[in-house]
Amino acid sequence: MRKNLRANIVLFGLISLCLILLGRLYYLQIVKGDLYKAQAKGQQNIVDSIKGKRGDIYFTDELTTLALTRESPYVFLSPEEIEDGLEEVIASALEPILNITQEEILPKTKVEGSYYQVIKRNLTDEEYEQITELDYKGIYIGKESKRVYPGKDFAAQISGFINAEEKGQYGIEGYYNDILSGKTKVVKKIRNLGSFLLNPEDKKGNNGGDIYLTIDYNIQFKAEKILDEAIETYEAESGLIIVADPNSGDILAIAEAPRFDLNLYNTCQDFSVFQNSATQSLFEPGSIFKPITMAAALNENKVTPDTTFDDKYGCKQYKDYRVCNYKERAYGLSTMSQVLENSINTGMIFVEEQIGHKDFIKYIEAFGFFKDLNMDFPSVFSTNKNLKEALKYNIDVSFGNASFGQGIMLTPMHMIKAYSAIANGGDIPKLRIVKKIKSEEGEKLFEKEIEKNNVISLKASRDLTKMLVSVIDGAYNKRAQIDGYYVAGKSGTSQIPYSSLGINKAGYSSETWQSFIGYAPAYNPRFVVLVKLDSPNTGTSEYSAAPVFRELSKYLLDYYKIPFDYDIEEC
Repeated sequence: MRKNLRANIVLFGLISLCLILLGRLYYLQIVKGDLYKAQAKGQQNIVDSIKGKRGDIYFTDELTTLALTRESPYVFLSPEEIEDGLEEVIASALEPILNITQEEILPKTKVEGSYYQVIKRNLTDEEYEQITELDYKGIYIGKESKRVYPGKDFAAQISGFINAEEKGQYGIEGYYNDILSGKTKVVKKIRNLGSFLLNPEDKKGNNGGDIYLTIDYNIQFKAEKILDEAIETYEAESGLIIVADPNSGDILAIAEAPRFDLNLYNTCQDFSVFQNSATQSLFEPGSIFKPITMAAALNENKVTPDTTFDDKYGCKQYKDYRVCNYKERAYGLSTMSQVLENSINTGMIFVEEQIGHKDFIKYIEAFGFFKDLNMDFPSVFSTNKNLKEALKYNIDVSFGNASFGQGIMLTPMHMIKAYSAIANGGDIPKLRIVKKIKSEEGEKLFEKEIEKNNVISLKASRDLTKMLVSVIDGAYNKRAQIDGYYVAGKSGTSQIPYSSLGINKAGYSSETWQSFIGYAPAYNPRFVVLVKLDSPNTGTSEYSAAPVFRELSKYLLDYYKIPFDYDIEEC
């Protein structure tokens, strides 16, 4: 009897317990079920954002990269998953691999409630392999995007860089930041029991566009090498070489010195090195501007190559000013060809006077000076306000100086643009440094464009080219001669204003800009090259920029496999 009673009590207890459990389950699943399901779903499904990959930048071969985005591995800890008592073991295991002390690692193993403590970014291949071999809970390897510049300082001022906020600064990175930047989009992600984000519905953001430049890797490499050697040889403060196709307007190279490592931009002390001096710095061109003045006069039929000018005194006297030739030399009776050959300042004043001040300004503007470069790259320009005021107030000396490139400021790229027109028969090409852009929306091509037709006539272009060939064949510019080829070009040496040296003082310093610009082959040009050296140790550009032009031009003629214009006589 007692036995049956005990059995009934146990049975009653079990039944009661089951009823309680069933009631609780009913309450949780039926009464509160929708609430808890919503809460659980809210804990598992979260909304997050994913940024697309930044576009790459390629050279014109469409294979070699100037800038690219790589996945870079990093190691992080999940303190909540690390087993009790293993904190010091894990810190000890990571120390020799990452070259980080236990004292630095250990506190990150003990952060309560944390699932994410970064230990080291940018792991090397060796570090990555060794960490994957560790068998401890709570050690993870993640991957993040990193902008990489394989060439380090190669074409640095063309490229530009991205800052800590992943925004493009300077160069192509800055100018095309909106196109290169990956777009951010919102996605759903699932959170597991360990509170890690898993299985995103869409792992990719909207990627940025890839940019393909007109820059030729081989020409850029050679130009930088030659420029670096010239800087050392002539002890120049800095320098620049631009190579362009005068027919298409394609920029083939922009070599600068000094440069900087794009991967270490934040170590630079002088931020001015970030700017591209080809388009963002102004200089007085000096005598390389003389062919522009001559082009206007030829086109207006004010002079011919054989028109003569009698240089009796070597100077031109204005009211309160005297403008002279180099070393005040008087050249006597000279043709216009000889005026260019001997770089006679007073001869160029004569030419400008034949044109007239008003038409002189008209041609300067027609050649693209004193206005935006209108190209796909950061640039600056100066206005012709001074000359317009000089015209208004009859200040003849301002035009006299401008005729041979003094007292006017422009960028080196403006000179490339103007000489391209002289070389190609008279058309101003639209300069371009980007060939095409590829994005998820498709491909955008940047076609060859003519910005202004017939700024000078074909005849004026041909006459001036012959005159510039005679300049190279003359005594002063023979260091730019290339055996077997006709080369057209002009040297220029101009004093640097104190203001351009950062000195608050009027007038000119003893420092010089020494430049040379030319094209070859002269009568069927494939390229135009500008060389500019800042404060070299030579007196004039015939001894510095001219031989640099020659060396690079010889390379280009060989690179393009251009046949000789005439046979070379053997001794």
